[in-house]
Amino acid sequence: MHSDAKAAVMAAASSNPVHPAGQQPPPATAEEIVHSFEEADHHEVSLAGYQPEDWICLAIFWVMALLVFLQFFSRYVLNDSYAWTEELAVYCLIGVVFIGSAMCVRACRHIQVDFLYRYLPRPAGRALATVIDLLRTAFFGYAVWLTYRYIVLVGDEPMTTLFWNKAYVYWMALAGFVLMFLRSVQVSARNWRQGYSILENPAAYESQD
Repeated sequence: MHSDAKAAVMAAASSNPVHPAGQQPPPATAEEIVHSFEEADHHEVSLAGYQPEDWICLAIFWVMALLVFLQFFSRYVLNDSYAWTEELAVYCLIGVVFIGSAMCVRACRHIQVDFLYRYLPRPAGRALATVIDLLRTAFFGYAVWLTYRYIVLVGDEPMTTLFWNKAYVYWMALAGFVLMFLRSVQVSARNWRQGYSILENPAAYESQD
C-alpha cells in the first residue's frame, strides 16, 4: 500500500509542467498527498489466490498465538504457569512449518539459487531446471514414506504433559509432506507446460510477491 501511495505521489509530482534545467519542480501539496493515499486504499481484496493449506496454516498459527498468550498470562499474571501450553505451542509451530512449507512449494518460494542460469544456454538451463523439478518431487515423495515409517515405529509415544498420543504431531508433519509432494507435482507440470521455471525466469514471478 505504501509503495502504491509513493508511486501516486511521484506521479502527481511528475505531472507538473517541465521546468528549466537546474530548477526543481515544486513539491506535491498536502491535498495531492492525501489524495494519493486515498487512491492506494481503494483497491479490491481478493481471496481467490489462497488454497486450503493457507487457511489451515493460518488456523494453526492463531491456535499457537493463543497458547503463547495463555502461557504468558498464567506465568506472569496468575503466577501459576500451565506447562501444557508450552508443549502444545511447540507442536503448533511444527504444524505451521510443515503446512507452511507446502505454501512455499506452491509459490516457488523455498531457498534457491538462480545465478547459474544467467550464464547457461537456454536448452541447458531448461534441462537442468527439469532435473531439479524431478529431484524435488522425488525428495518429497521419499520424505512422505520416511515420515510414515517413523509414525509406524514410534506413533504410540505419549506427550510429556498431557499424555496424548504424539502421533497427532507426526501425522501433521506427514500431511505437510504430502501437500509438498502434490504441489511439487503441480509446479513441475506447470513449468513443463510454460517452458520455464522461476530459476530460469525470476522476473515472471515478481507479480506474485
